[in-house]
Amino acid sequence: MQYWLLKSEPDVWSIDQQRKAGVKGAPWDGVRNYQAAKNLKTMKKGDQCFFYHSNIGKEIVGIVEVVKEHYIDKTDKSGRFVAVTVKFLKKLDNPVSLDEIKKNKDLSHLSLIKQSRLSVMPIDSKSWKLLNKMSKY
Repeated sequence: MQYWLLKSEPDVWSIDQQRKAGVKGAPWDGVRNYQAAKNLKTMKKGDQCFFYHSNIGKEIVGIVEVVKEHYIDKTDKSGRFVAVTVKFLKKLDNPVSLDEIKKNKDLSHLSLIKQSRLSVMPIDSKSWKLLNKMSKY
């Protein structure tokens, strides 16, 4: 299993909307960055992802799971970009803020800090465990 971080503006798609999508999940679509799209293509069914609220909040707020691997994104008229389907697993009792993440030296290598505009990024297993611990998951 691999781990990921998915960023969404909560006024566009929030963790609560993801929860309401139920067990079938919802498409993670609208990604138009080639590096982020490549990451979507790498995702496998069963991979887990942090759900990060960007712009408003700037914090990890939950965990979702990939339930359908990449397919053509129906919102992309060009047919070049892909989507995956993710389902809600958990809303964090204690969201982990970007400031907290930046203060932790063991997380300084994360794309969340180094490539802040990237919306889909891998998370190594050591960092996954540390971020979960920070959220008291």
